[in-house]
Formats: sequence, C-alpha cells, structure tokens
Amino acid sequence: MATNKITESEIEEFAIELLEKQGYQYIYAPDIAPDSDTPERNNFEDVILLERLRKAVGRINPEIPADVREDAIKQIQRLNSPELIANNEAFHRMLTEGIKVSYQKDGDDRGDLVWLVDFNDPENNEFLVTNQFTVIENNVNKRPDIILFVNGLPLVVIELKNPADENATVRSAFKQLQTYKQGIPSLFAYNGFMIISDGLEAKSGSLSAGFSRFMAWKSSDGKVEASPLIGQMETLINGMLNKTTLLDLIRHFIVFEKSKKEDKDTGVITIQTVKKLATYHQYYAVNRAVESTLRASGYVAVEDWNNLGLHHDPPETYDLPGVKKQPIGDKKGGVVWHTQGSGKSLSMVFYTGKIVLAMDNPTIVMITDRNDLDDQLFDTFAASKQLLRQEPVQAENRDHLKELLNVASGGVVFTTIQKFQPEEGNVFPKLSDRKNIIVIADEAHRTQYGFKAKTIDIKDEHDNVIGHKIVYGFAKYTRDALPNATYLGFTGTPIEKTDVNTPAVFGNYVDIYDISQAVEDGATVKIYYESRLAKITLSKEGKKLVSELDEELEKADLAETQKAKAKWTQLEALIGSENRIRQIAQDIVTHFDQRQEVFEGKGMIVAMSRRIAADLYDEIIKIKPQWHNDDLKKGEIKIVMTSASSDGPKISKHHTTKDQRRALAERMKDQEDELKLVIVRDMWLTGFDVPPLHTMYIDKPMKGHTLIQAISRVNRVYKDKPGGLVVDYLGIASDLKEALSFYSDSGGKGDPAVLQESAVQLMLEKLEIVSQMFYGFSFEHYFAADTSTKLSIILAAEEHILGLENGKKRYIDEVTALSSAFSIAIPHEQAMDVKDEISFYQAIKARLVKFASNGTGKTDEEIETAIRQVIDKALVTEQVIDVFDAAGIKKPDISILSEDFLLEVQNM
Repeated sequence: MATNKITESEIEEFAIELLEKQGYQYIYAPDIAPDSDTPERNNFEDVILLERLRKAVGRINPEIPADVREDAIKQIQRLNSPELIANNEAFHRMLTEGIKVSYQKDGDDRGDLVWLVDFNDPENNEFLVTNQFTVIENNVNKRPDIILFVNGLPLVVIELKNPADENATVRSAFKQLQTYKQGIPSLFAYNGFMIISDGLEAKSGSLSAGFSRFMAWKSSDGKVEASPLIGQMETLINGMLNKTTLLDLIRHFIVFEKSKKEDKDTGVITIQTVKKLATYHQYYAVNRAVESTLRASGYVAVEDWNNLGLHHDPPETYDLPGVKKQPIGDKKGGVVWHTQGSGKSLSMVFYTGKIVLAMDNPTIVMITDRNDLDDQLFDTFAASKQLLRQEPVQAENRDHLKELLNVASGGVVFTTIQKFQPEEGNVFPKLSDRKNIIVIADEAHRTQYGFKAKTIDIKDEHDNVIGHKIVYGFAKYTRDALPNATYLGFTGTPIEKTDVNTPAVFGNYVDIYDISQAVEDGATVKIYYESRLAKITLSKEGKKLVSELDEELEKADLAETQKAKAKWTQLEALIGSENRIRQIAQDIVTHFDQRQEVFEGKGMIVAMSRRIAADLYDEIIKIKPQWHNDDLKKGEIKIVMTSASSDGPKISKHHTTKDQRRALAERMKDQEDELKLVIVRDMWLTGFDVPPLHTMYIDKPMKGHTLIQAISRVNRVYKDKPGGLVVDYLGIASDLKEALSFYSDSGGKGDPAVLQESAVQLMLEKLEIVSQMFYGFSFEHYFAADTSTKLSIILAAEEHILGLENGKKRYIDEVTALSSAFSIAIPHEQAMDVKDEISFYQAIKARLVKFASNGTGKTDEEIETAIRQVIDKALVTEQVIDVFDAAGIKKPDISILSEDFLLEVQNM
C-alpha cells in the first residue's frame, strides 16, 4: 500500500544532504566497516578513523617528526579512567590545548604541541558525515544514526526519530543516547556534543546534560531568529554545524565545571564534574562581545572591524542603541543584557576564555558590588578554570588588588568596587597604562558604577556625624587606576532610559536576550505571583509607613539619610512584631508543606532584617522542631547571613563564614540533601543559582532591579519543574507592577511575573473539561474505598476513557494541562478543594501512559517523578507547559499587571 508518511531514513538522508551543503564529505559507514572491501577500522571496537587522523595531524604539524606525532596520537588512544566524563575531559583538553610532546632537534631538547585540529583554518581539516556506524564493545552492539568526524575523530553524535510517529520523540532519542553511553562508552570519550531530532524539533546537549538541558539552536547566522516555518533541525545544522561554528564551539564554548560534594555521614569529599555547552544566545552574544572589545580596545583596524560580522545589531530589534556605530578605541565594550537565569555567569566565563586568546593574554578584572556576589561569580570561574587557562584570584584588600594588577600581562582578578575607593582624597593611584586590560562589571546598571559625586557623612566611633566627604562612582576611580582599560558590562535587567551613567561608562548594548525569549526557549521557567496578605495582618500604621518609605527611597540619594533610616527602623519594628512573625511562620510552614507534596524542591524566605530572620527561624522550628540542627551539615532550615559582634547571641549564632556559605550553597543545590528552606536578608538574592528552588517568600520592601533580580532566583529550569512561585507577605504588588513598567519602558519583552490566579482559572477550566469526559461514569466511592477497590475503579475508568472517540489522547493532553496549572495553583484554596479529584484523574492518566501500547512517549519522566502514588493523595507534577498556550489564549502582555492585579491588596 502506498504511503506518504515520512520515514526515519528520509530524515537521516535530509540531514546528510544539509551537512553535505556545509562542505562535509559523506560516506555510508558500512562501506568503511572492518568487514567491508575498503575498511578504515581494524575492528568494530575502533571508534577513531586512524588513517584520516594521521594524515590530518601530519598536515597540521609538518615541522614535528612523524614518530613524535604518532606518540601524540597514542596519547588520545590511552584514555583509561573508569569514568567516562574524566576520559572526555582529558581528550577535550588535548584537543583544545594541543598535546605536549618533546623531542631532540639539532642536539637540543625541544618542547612543542601537536594539534589534532587546525582551529585557525577550518578548511585545513577534514569534515566527514557517516550514518549507521556500528560499534561493538564488550559484546554490546550499537549503531548511532549519524556521526560527524573531524580529522577522523567522532566529535558529534546525532540520534534521529520519525516526526510522523507519535511514539518516536526527541525524548526517546535522548534516552537512546543514554543507552549508547552505557553500552559503547569508548565512542563518547571523544564526543564534543550530542544532537537529538525528529526532523522538525532539534536540540543539542553535552555528554552529562539531562533532557531539560538539551536546547534548540534558534538562528542560522546569529543575526535573526529563524522562521518558525523552517524546521529546527535545518536551522541547527546550518547554524551550529557549519565548519567555523562547530570548531569555535568545541574550542571556546565547552566547560567542565567542578563542584565538591561531601558525604555528611562519612565526611568523604568527592569531586563532581558537569560538562556544559553554550546555547545559541550565549554563543552569539560572547562572539559579539569579543568583537566589540577588540574594537573598543583598538586591537582591530577600521577595515577589519567592518568585516567582523556585527552588521546586524540585535538591539535594533528592540529599538535600542547598539555598539555597531561606536568608534574604534573608545574603551567602551558595551553592555550584554541577558535576563536573570539564562546563563549570564557562564557567558562571562566563555567570554573570558575566548578574549584571553584574542588579546595577547590580557588582564581581566571582574567587578561586583557585594562580597557575596564576588564569591559566587568567583566560584563559577574557579569551577571552569580549564577554559580560562589560568587560576582566577580574589583580591583580599586594596593592597592585594594593587599587587595583582601591577603585572605585565595575564591574570583573572576578582574584586568588589569598594576596593577601588582611594584611601585619601579623590584620586586612586594609577596601576597600569596597559591597553590589554578589560574591566568586566556584573550587573552594570548599578548606580555605584557611575562618575557622579555625592556627599556622605563621616562618623566617629559613637555614630556621631563629625564631618562630610565627597565620593565618586566606581568609574572615576577605576579610570584613575586603569586609564587605558576597556569596559564591558553584563546585566540581567535592562538599563533605564533615564540612566546616563551606564552608557557613559560601558557604551550601548552588545546583545539582548530578554524574559520573553528565555521562557520561549526553555532557558528559564515562568514566575508566578501569589499574595498572602489576606493571611497576615499589617496595621494601618504599617501600611502608611510602607507608603512613606517608598516615597523616601524614590528621592535621589536619600537611602542613607537619617530620615529614611528612621522610617526603616519603624517599619522593621512593625513587620517584626511578635504576633506577625508567629503568623507568618505558621503560614510558611503550611504553605511550603503543601508545595512539597506537589513538587519536591527548595524554598527561600527573604526577611527585612537579621533580627527578623532570627525570630522567624525560632518560630518555624517551634512548629517543626525536627527541621532544626546545630550542625551546619544537617537540618532542613538555615539562615544565610553574617553578624557583627554587637548583634548579640540570638543573631550571632547564625553567623556564617564564606566557606560555610559555600557549603550551604552546595547543600541547597543538591536535591537529595535534606536542606529545603533558607532565610536570607540580602545574600543569595542576586547571582545565586539553585535550579530546584521553586518558592520564594518575600517579607521585605524591594523595588526595581533589586526586586526583579530577587524573584528571578526561582526561574531556573529543573527537571519537570513547571514554574517558580513568589509569595508576597508585604504587599509588593505595586512595586512589582512598577518594576515591570520600568522593564517594559527599557525595551524588555515578557512578564517577569504572572498572577497565580491565572493558573487557578486555567485549572478550573481544564477540570471542567476532564470531569465532562467521565459523564455517565460514577467514581465518587473511590475516595473512601480500600486499595483493591480503588485499583478496580482505576481499571474501569481506563476502559471508559478508551471507549471515547480519540479518548486516550484527549484525556492525556487535558490532564497534562490540568496538572501543570494545578502544580502552580497549589496551595490556593480552590486548588486544595479539588486536589483529591485531580489525583484520581492523574492516576488514570498514569495508567494510560504507562501501560497502553500506543502511549505518546512524552511523559516517561513525569511518571518516574510522579508516582508518589498513595493513589488518593498523590499530587503528581506534570511536564512544563505554557499555561496560556494550553488554554488557547493569547500570551498575556504587560496589562496582566493592570489595576485588576492590585485588587487583592487594595483594601487590606
């Protein structure tokens, strides 16, 4: 019978055809197999095409003796660690840094490097695509769909599925790759990255990446996003696998990130390695930033600048100024605006690794404006030091900073802006005239980064004002110290249109990746907002103080005035009243327990002061004494803060050192660790990355950039986490609206936060649809039945659904949407009212997906995560979907935070 269905082999042929257009040679793998007439392997265990590698190494390294080249090749064949990731890292280092060799020449010992790939001239390499390449290892026979060889090295493995087969999804392709890694690990020791595709959808990921970290490549040229009418596989092959980009990615955009994990019982510390690959937005942004830095520092001539590739400025899409028209040598590298949670810190690592090679070993100065941010960013860089080719160093004080910068070249130095404050007067001593110094500022929009002068009080030891002095923003002092340095800024929030400081210091935008794009790409998840003000009483006096404090803080430079401090102190006393703290503690415990039933993860409480944080901790452990433990390595709740000697024992017992905070951070990042809830005041509100964090409780006044950065802690992608939730105890709705208005006015697209109420409404809509599917089927007796009866009812319900027209697919789709909305809506009162009914529907869906022979294949992980199946109480988390798309309604725009949004808090 004739059929027009697309087959997997046709997808394979299409991919090969696209690769041939990129200049790859195609060979059908069985034609060069060990049992063929023209073998290129001795046996099926061999994964390197050795003769091709020998020829390439000879071509690239002609000056090195043949026997020395052969010894270098043997080094990559002797990868003997029992850990696949360790072998892969060792090979990657040799591939990207060259293989160290030594030999005699003219009677002298000579050290040199043998290069396996010519990174400077892509055309001096051989690019080969093969399909159906059989590998047999330890009697395990596997045959990946497509392998890309560069100089005989298998750098890319592609697994394809049929787009017309609903069982064959990119997730099943991902699982196939995991099977290959287990069965034929020798192939993956040489892997750069992996690709999964069904011809339409296509994603790439590293050797250690989970499915949620396989990402689409959305642009074929980095200038514009590809049309949605072009399949993702075609865009990925053209954009990511062209010869130049492939080699660039392999050399500059892969890191092996190290972290320590301590067994709390034995004290044994193990080093864990995660391989990370840049996404498309990181790749293009970093290359633009490198090009702009070369321009700004004067390292490129005008004619070369015109050919560098910045012919299209992404900021133009947003009607914002870009760096394209800035002059050569202006020392302003520009600003990279990548929204919170989209990998900004990692982009900074990639940038540093690449610019180090591009600019004669420059000195990189990384600047933040808080010690904890300095520590967090330093830890990210220290974990990726192979790419940097040097150890980053933290400046301990001003003298140490001067010592670190007083060098001829090189170095990655971390410091806070405060260390650039002069000890006397208003001039910081000049440290270097060199041009190859790059100053990178994290969160470059901050007011401290300007040139502007302001007057501050000088106080004695009794806190009495005894005089005044003028201080300037960081820009003046760093210009004093490093007059020829080039400045580059990274920010997670946009620059305000009225901000003149940031462009004056850094220049215009280099690249933009906003909230809307990040959520669409799956780089972040949506953030939802829930007001709990109705649960907590705040007096009229307290509301009046909040309002007055807002007005006070809006006035320029008044945050430090005695008047504002007095208001803050009064407000702190009200917010921290004993009765209110007790109410909040009870509400948080109840709310968080209900959230954990749905999706087990982590929570963060933001308190207004250290005193309130300590009081809140005490109240919470009265309710949950089992959460407390004096041992830093144990316990389910901790406070993350420092203390002063004057704070007293109640606060000082929660003091943490830098190393202790690092240990707590590792515990928070570890989903298996019992630490589930932390209380913070200022720390961990920016730059802190904990993917399992799903709920933030805010009981502190915050505005603008600070508020957007804080709530963004919960937007990280993690397994099947459907979204993050921000719970408001203080009434920050108007501040959130104002911050969002500023975000929109500054050119950003997308909502930082969406009302939880929208998820509740969608949940109720979907609940009605699902319940209608059980018309004529009675299951009310299920909830009080014994286990045997419950199982019988589930089987009968399954038969009922299967008897409906297209019932199985409709039911699975609708319950998936219902469950996703429910997991965001919980613990809203209306969600709690229907949780038992939803758990019944989820149990039926789990049965359909798990046992039906023609399951969709898209919900395996949901089942694995989900079946906390005490059947009548199981609250199952489903896959992450856009709840608005699921409802068939237009994505909300800024008007979602309209006056309607404020009705919840208006009259409280």
